Amino acid sequence: QVQLVESGGGLVQAGGSLRLSCAASGRTFSNYAMGWFRQAPGKEREFVAAISWSAITYYADSVKGRFTISRDNAKNTVYLQMNSLTPEDTAVYFCATDDTVKGSGGYYYSRIKLQGTYNYWGQGTQVTVSS
Repeated sequence: QVQLVESGGGLVQAGGSLRLSCAASGRTFSNYAMGWFRQAPGKEREFVAAISWSAITYYADSVKGRFTISRDNAKNTVYLQMNSLTPEDTAVYFCATDDTVKGSGGYYYSRIKLQGTYNYWGQGTQVTVSS
């Protein structure tokens, strides 16, 4: 059974940084893509960042240059380093993973930002950025 557990959220002032972690268990972590999504109050959940099994990274335009996604396969953990945070980054952050072993190719990568690509989700961690 695949389990994802996020941690690292909290309250931070605008301009500050946080690092989120997502620990995975239940299968071979290194074979699968990992994604981060977020949901702000009253808004739809949206894509933030993703990293393929081969460590190719993808970002939403709103976080490009400020957030960095990475993975440590030895620790079965994916990270989201968030810098230069603004109040607009306030949301519950979720990590997710898919069911495609070593996914690759143009069609796969074209869908890596879509929520429907991911089969397993964590419970989320709250990030609040004060102005």
